[in-house]
Amino acid sequence: MLRHGYIRSPIYWREIARNGFKGLWIIIDQFSEPDIIVYYCHGGGFSMGSSYFYLEFLLAWVSLLKDAGYRNPALFALEYTLVPDAVFPTQLQQTLAGYEHILSIIDQPSKVCVGGDSAGATLILSLLLHLADLPGSEERLPGFATMISPWTKLVSRRNRNTPSDYLNAESLHLYARQYAGSKASLQDPLLSPGMCRDSARWRKAAPRRGFFFIFGSEEVFGPETWDLISLLQQANIYVEVKEENGSIHAWPVATLFISDTAGERRKGIQEIVTVMRHRMGLG
Repeated sequence: MLRHGYIRSPIYWREIARNGFKGLWIIIDQFSEPDIIVYYCHGGGFSMGSSYFYLEFLLAWVSLLKDAGYRNPALFALEYTLVPDAVFPTQLQQTLAGYEHILSIIDQPSKVCVGGDSAGATLILSLLLHLADLPGSEERLPGFATMISPWTKLVSRRNRNTPSDYLNAESLHLYARQYAGSKASLQDPLLSPGMCRDSARWRKAAPRRGFFFIFGSEEVFGPETWDLISLLQQANIYVEVKEENGSIHAWPVATLFISDTAGERRKGIQEIVTVMRHRMGLG
């Protein structure tokens, strides 16, 4: 933010640390109840990254939600434990605890948009499948889900290197095995959500207003992303897709840092907000 002349954050944010989870809470007006909450999990192969690295991206998202007409948008970014300090299912348990915290803040789960990029999107998909297995899941599901370059199937022959993308399939498969640890199976859908081929289970897990998948055409994960999209669509689940031609992994995040103009930097986030506004309404 300093590079843009901000000495202090233009939007309120603070750290939250509770039993079982921690993260960053961002909100326009800290003294009023939010009318929409984004619950976000960052990427980084389960072994790197932090919500603090994403802070400018997250603040921009909340700001654009305000511009889109929401009265008091908020966002909670989970700061989950990284490998090797913990392995599956610790991160999923923390994701669930963070989501339960969000539900304690807002009056209706339909006002929650869950989302993440890369490994963070994996955790969100795992969360949705886990919620579907719980009693009364229909009353706890979020309103919408935004998947930024999701890592749907952790180990797959279809995860392929491309000339443009900065990710490497072999390294990613190593990260996946480290995340799984010595006890979990890479065939477990709660670990690797793309392994779930049960349409009925996905229908039960799907957010009320569906999914938005946004990714680049040069994705290492492209084939598996399209495979999950096709499965969801065949299950009659609403899915909106934005595949950016010529773009790389997690391009909505990357362009915020590397693009030259304000419009280019905000392009990915603006597309997400536009779809959110269309699907979720203003409450």
